[in-house]
Parts: sequence; C-alpha cells; structure tokens
Amino acid sequence: MSRTDAILKRLSQLHPKLIDLSLDRMLPLLARLGNPQDHLPPTIHVAGTNAKGSTIAYLRAFLEAAGKRVHVYNSPHLVRFNERIRLAGELVGTRRLNAALELVEAVNHGDPITFFEVTTVTAFKLFAETPADYLLLETGMGGTYDTTNVISHPLGTIITPIDLDHQGFLGNSVAEIAVSKAGILKAGAPAVMGIQRDEARPVLERAARRLGVTPLWQNEDFHGSEQDGRLVFQDESGLIDLPPPALPGPHQFDNAALAIAATRHFGLPVDAAALAEGLRRVTWPARMQPLREGKLRALLPPGHELWLDGGHNPHGAAALARAIAAMPPRPLVLIMGMMNTRAPEDFLEAFRDLHPAQVIALTIPGEENAHKAEDIAARARAQRFPARAARSITSALRAAAEIENARVLICGSLYLAGDVLAKNGTRPD
Repeated sequence: MSRTDAILKRLSQLHPKLIDLSLDRMLPLLARLGNPQDHLPPTIHVAGTNAKGSTIAYLRAFLEAAGKRVHVYNSPHLVRFNERIRLAGELVGTRRLNAALELVEAVNHGDPITFFEVTTVTAFKLFAETPADYLLLETGMGGTYDTTNVISHPLGTIITPIDLDHQGFLGNSVAEIAVSKAGILKAGAPAVMGIQRDEARPVLERAARRLGVTPLWQNEDFHGSEQDGRLVFQDESGLIDLPPPALPGPHQFDNAALAIAATRHFGLPVDAAALAEGLRRVTWPARMQPLREGKLRALLPPGHELWLDGGHNPHGAAALARAIAAMPPRPLVLIMGMMNTRAPEDFLEAFRDLHPAQVIALTIPGEENAHKAEDIAARARAQRFPARAARSITSALRAAAEIENARVLICGSLYLAGDVLAKNGTRPD
C-alpha cells in the first residue's frame, strides 16, 4: 500500500458513513485552517447529474488555450487520487498531496468527518496556497449540502442536466433532486443552465428568482449544434463557427455549447481562436474513450473497436446509446459492471433499439458493493439481451474477440473504467 493510500484509508475511518450530506463538520475544520475557501481564485461552481466533468474539461481547455492557469477539482478519480486535484494545470504531486493530507488530518484531531469532506478541505488548502487564474469546482453530490458549497461569491455557476441519480440521498424525483442542485446558486453570481427536464426547470427558476439571478437557458438563450461536421454556436452576441469537439458523441456538442455559453456569460478572457483550440485538444478520460492500444486492447483482433465509458445512470446511458447509434453499424458487445446502487435494467433500456447487442457482465473488482456478474446477466436476459457472465475483464474481452468485427463497449461504472485503464496501462491524465 502506498503512503497516499495509507493516509486515505485512515481518513476514510473517521466517520461511520461514507456519505453524510452536511457542512457542519467541515466548516470548523476550514476555520482552523484559516478558511482557505475564502482565498481562492475566481471560481466557477458546477453541479448537475451528468456532464459536469465534460463541461469542466471544455472550460479548462478554453482557458488554457487562452494562456490561463487553471485549478480543477473533480471526483471520483479513476486510477490515482491525484487526479481529483489539478493545480495551475498540473495534477498535484504525490509528496505535496501527502503533506497536505497529513496536515489536515492533524488539524482535524480525529474528529468525525467523511472522506469527501476531509479531502475537499485538503483541496481547498492546496488551491488557496497555489497561484492560479481560475478554479473549476465540481460538486460531489447534490448542491446545497455538498462539501464544495462553501464558496460565498463564485464568479459563476453552471447546472448541467438534472436527472434521476443518488435518489437515496437527494430525493426520489427529478424535482426533489433539482432542489438540491439549485443550492449552488448565489446572489450576484451569473448562472448558466444546461438542457433540463420539465420537472427540473420550474424548481431552478424559483431558486434563481429568490436570489435575483437571471440564468441563461440552453436551447433558449443560446444554441449549439452540429452542422456539416462543425459546431455552430449562437447567443445574443452573435454566431460562431467552430471545429467539432474532440470528445466523441452527439451529446458533446451540447456539453461544449454549455461551456461556451458560460465562457461568454461569465466574461472569461477567451476569444474565438482559444475556443477553437480548446475544442480540438479537450480530453476527458473514460467518456466514450477509444482504447487503441494497451494490454487489454491487445486481446482483441485488429478489426475490433474498443471503447470505454464510465456512465452509470439512465441519462448517461441514453447519451452513450446515441453516440453508438451515430456510428456505422457493427455488432455491439456491452461489457458491463455496475454498483448495486444502480439498476442494470434501467441502464440497458437505452440500448433496446441497438439489438442485437450482447451483454457480457462483470463483477467490478475490489468493490464489495458491486452487482455480481450473474445478477447483471440475469437482468439483461430478462430484458431480452443475449447475456452471459465473465470472471474478469480479460475473459470478457476474449469472449468478445470471438464475435466478428465487433464494437466492444466497456460501461456501467467509473470504478470499472478506472480498473480497465489501470490494467490496460492507460494514464487517465
């Protein structure tokens, strides 16, 4: 076990619950550290169910193309914890990370605090002591009581599409979940809204109105779409003809447009040339990521495709299915693993029209709360998918190799995606 893993293991034992949404534990700890959250560079706070990471990836690409130094906070990580904290453009170094974690651990004095709370406090300390031009801050879960929601005066807020996810913590309806997500909105901070379901929009409108905020709404105040292979963006300031996003899938045109709208609405120093350069070089691992080489890729014949995506809820599955449907047709093999907080049949619903898709089910390695492979396969068969269980990703890929000219998609969980990247030898950064 590495020193970082040993520290993180100790921190994970400070609270009996992995998730316990509250700000009451971390605010005193932040105060003892000098309230680093009050000494951050201009911050863009992003909440939503899906597309948070992609939206931040675009914003980072735009700002860096414009020559700006950017902090980023994302979760979860795929392979190494360091991926969660990017300081002025670079992933935090292990020595510096360990020193910061141990300092925060010492200041906390063993008080009850969740893993995400104490690691977020550590990130704020690192962000506050490292010069940068902007901070792109992703919520972990929800909004109102999310550990990131201690920024009093963000430069701007973004709420990406809201859908059903984490119902046990955020509510059993899209409207209830929207109440939580709306908690990041702040008086005096401009807001941009992604495409929302009918149940979410009035909730967000009421929250914004109470704060005196007039948001920009996607597909109403601004539009972005694919035209002749290009991204055409339009808002009240005019029209921009841009190259397509480097991230694959039709949904990435929506995500890129949301980030462009935020860039313009928040007054970021990004011109059309920087937008174009950012679209060309944006990266975001495990989101329709093609794996063209590596130890696992070598298990498939040259004519096969191998894709990796960490989407794990119905909204993410729908975007994934649209991306697959836009490709030239091939036999589709879903290598699928999921945590037991998700329903495999809900995820597979999006792929009904892509029959005869085959499912090879996996138990996610090292995750005690993962669905068993046999359970996923049985549920897939109940949905009339040809399905079988496999012991490992290696055996799953060998089975997929027997299907001629297949398009193989590994999906269902970011935890599975991280395991695949590590075993393939692909660095997520």
